Amino acid sequence: MTPSHPDGSPCLVFANSRGEILDYEGLEMAGAAGTFFRRPKKEELIELPEGSELFVLPGRLPVGFEPGSDEPALLAENPYQPGAPIQAVAAFMAPAHTAILTAAFAGAGKRPPLLPLFAYTAVGWYRDRFWVAAFRSDPDPRQDARNFDQDEIRRRTGHRLRAHAGNRLIQHLGKCCLTYGCPAARNYFLDRWEAPLPSSPTCNASCVGCISLQPSGCCPATQDRIRFVPTPAEIAEIAVPHLERAPQAVVSFGQGCEGEPLLQGKTLVGAVHRIRARTDRGTVNLNTNGSLPGVVQQLAGAGLDSIRISMNSARPELHRRYYRPRGFDFQDVCRSMDVMKEHGRHVSLNYFILPGFTDDPAEFAALCDLIARHRPDLIQLRNLNMDPEYYLQVLEHEPGGPPMGMLNWLQELRHRFPWLKFGYFNPPLR
Repeated sequence: MTPSHPDGSPCLVFANSRGEILDYEGLEMAGAAGTFFRRPKKEELIELPEGSELFVLPGRLPVGFEPGSDEPALLAENPYQPGAPIQAVAAFMAPAHTAILTAAFAGAGKRPPLLPLFAYTAVGWYRDRFWVAAFRSDPDPRQDARNFDQDEIRRRTGHRLRAHAGNRLIQHLGKCCLTYGCPAARNYFLDRWEAPLPSSPTCNASCVGCISLQPSGCCPATQDRIRFVPTPAEIAEIAVPHLERAPQAVVSFGQGCEGEPLLQGKTLVGAVHRIRARTDRGTVNLNTNGSLPGVVQQLAGAGLDSIRISMNSARPELHRRYYRPRGFDFQDVCRSMDVMKEHGRHVSLNYFILPGFTDDPAEFAALCDLIARHRPDLIQLRNLNMDPEYYLQVLEHEPGGPPMGMLNWLQELRHRFPWLKFGYFNPPLR
């Protein structure tokens, strides 16, 4: 059986000029929390989760620690081929896992290229295994790699696409499933757990880390945005059968392949009415930036069960710098939480996690104030998918002190708010 934590210190890993990943026992693994480098503690390390990937970081040199030293050390060249260039390495973890430290690196001279929109977790090597500074934040297996059989996915997706050739939304999800490997789309075609209901080609924010639309010359978006607004009938044709036959069924508006669903309020309200007129099973959820509390009010009245509001920071100014909102502000976001609570509905925060920022003392204090004021039910611990250095530059982040450490951050929140739950996914409520 694989141990839950290593019994020694993992060593640094790096990539050579061919992109091959090698380990180097001359330096121990390091991780970063914002501008702070440190060794991960043994209890902060887990084996690299199945379904994770390793990324090479161009223009960046790995940082580690010499045995017995507390000073970070830069590895500037290949120790097995002196003079040869190297690059730092990071892990992009499988869903349901949250980073404790990001990869430790430094720029190799000139300004390195912007990293694509993924999360970059610290990774090392010990006793024939990769280890990451992270923890499993949700036991729910709905997106675990072992639960996806690609042959079955292709067969069932093809059958449904042929059977619903006239439904544009089902055809769109077919591309999400077969081209992008979206776990939510895969689960829809497998008739289980949570199914996506993307609905909006437009947005009222210009998020710096938007994964479906980026300006020309920036890092590319990781997937195409939906190009049409589906009808309430097209949405219900997906949602109703899924809610009626899937175990622990959830259907969710607001996906990575769309803009802001609240901008299509009339369509969403009509869809929820259609869904709830035909079935009372399962959970109808909305993933949103929370910008339009008036539309949230209408959706709650139509039968929306839960809302997940994405948030990078609990401080209004830092929220604005990331979301770059058009026509709404942080108070609107908070009001959307209050609206759902007034209706007795479930509220989650999709709180982007970046070690060194999330566990900064000033950010922690602001989050505690927000929780006390608006009483969300759940915080989803989703890793920020963005170049960490660029993110801190955009926010003009100035540390309020040494980071708390993500495990201490989580423990303190649990102590202060014993009713608050933590996870990664939208929970089934019915």
